Amino acid sequence: MSESKLVGMTELQAGQTVKLHERIKDVSPKGEERERIQVFEGMILALGGKGVSRTITVRKVSDGIGVEKIYPINSPVVSKIELVKTAKVRQAKLGFLKKAKLGFKRALKET
Repeated sequence: MSESKLVGMTELQAGQTVKLHERIKDVSPKGEERERIQVFEGMILALGGKGVSRTITVRKVSDGIGVEKIYPINSPVVSKIELVKTAKVRQAKLGFLKKAKLGFKRALKET
C-alpha cells in the first residue's frame, strides 16, 4: 500500500470516516481536457484484496440517497486519503449500515 496517499494515519480500517481525493478528467465544450480533484467523504464499509490490488468501499448519504464507491487504493485516480474520524466497530465488513431503515438505530461510538 502506498503510504504517501494516507494522510494522518498508518492504515485503513472499516469504520473510519475518510475524505478521498479523486482525480476527475473533464472535457469542455471546446474540446479542452482539464483535470480537477473532487473530494468524496464517507465511511469505509470494507477493504478487499491484498497488496497492489487492494480496494476500499466508501459509503455516504447524499440528499437522502446512499452512494457507494469502490476504489483501488493504488489507482492513479486516488490522489490522497485523509482521516476524519474513527468509529469503534467489531466487524471487518459493515454491510449492516446499508440497511439502516431496517433496524440499525444506534449511533457508532467515536474513538
